[in-house]
Amino acid sequence: MFLAICLVGAGYLLGSVSSAILVCRWLGLGDPRTAGSGNPGATNVLRVGGKKAAVLTLCGDVLKGVLPVLAAHLVSGQPAVVAATALAAFLGHLYPVFFGFKGGKGVATAIGVITAMTWKVAAAMVLTWLFMALVFRYSSLSALTAALLAPAYTAFLAPDNSYIAAVAAMSLFLFWRHRSNIRKLLAGTEDKIGARRQNA
Repeated sequence: MFLAICLVGAGYLLGSVSSAILVCRWLGLGDPRTAGSGNPGATNVLRVGGKKAAVLTLCGDVLKGVLPVLAAHLVSGQPAVVAATALAAFLGHLYPVFFGFKGGKGVATAIGVITAMTWKVAAAMVLTWLFMALVFRYSSLSALTAALLAPAYTAFLAPDNSYIAAVAAMSLFLFWRHRSNIRKLLAGTEDKIGARRQNA
């Protein structure tokens, strides 16, 4: 039990490290929480800082999801502990203790933790995101579609109850964190991929 608590706690703390904020500070781009959409994530960093900053942010957000879950696999190996660690890292990104519990929307970190849990589900989600992004050019719509299908992908490709529960919880949080995007999509005011805001 103590080991499980340590793994979950470490997952949350690593997830709380904001790649977007650190990358933007390093590159002298300011705080992504006060520019563009205000979201400290790769899509907003792309808008306000360009491709290099966005790629670094994306890699950081994915990696901080992968590492704690891989550690849980290696140290514990119990699906429930792995799933709990994955969910903790994801929630760390959404509600980071180091940044006033105000984090990103969680798409890249979700892909990271799910990749480490079960790569087949992550691959299905990435393919879904890419298809939707290529067709509709909306990052948020692509993420929401992938999130909607993720529990079904998990039930089919990695039918473990702990994994299904963790992925379903992440999907719900992803929809909650994208609620403003959903309103903009319905209103036709959502930014497309690659668009730069005038005040960015």
